[in-house]
Amino acid sequence: METTHDPLERTELTFLLGMAFQLVLTEFVSRLDGAGYDDLRPMHGLVFQALRGAGATSSELAETLGVTKQAAGQIVDDLEKRGYVERRPHPAGGRRKLVVLTARAQEHLAVAGRTLHGLEAELAARLQKSGLRLPRAELAALVRVMAGDSPPPLRPLW
Repeated sequence: METTHDPLERTELTFLLGMAFQLVLTEFVSRLDGAGYDDLRPMHGLVFQALRGAGATSSELAETLGVTKQAAGQIVDDLEKRGYVERRPHPAGGRRKLVVLTARAQEHLAVAGRTLHGLEAELAARLQKSGLRLPRAELAALVRVMAGDSPPPLRPLW
């Protein structure tokens, strides 16, 4: 085993991944707050990703997020009040409602995407100065080794 002078390199992998995630997410959220989206939290981003495209029912959203139907319903109620989602009649009919993103949510996703890409570019430039790069390939390989061809959805388990 190679010895290192950086004690962080001897830290458990789960802690390193968690710290990296926490630091990047905190910076990302701070930048989104500064862009006028201080009413949203990271959980809302997961909801928006799950609803992208055709939308979903509250039950489908609950399953995707790994939360109860009641919790998904509360999130949808809150986001609907703030103008980020709306309920529409389900194309298959019946009592079910389809939850879809509004233009306001689509705008947020565009701003969030630009913000995240900017943050990643800054991190890549800072790492490059030290002769390093973002470990995207390594992290992707780690996910593939553990999950195969079916990576799990990112769920708020923390």
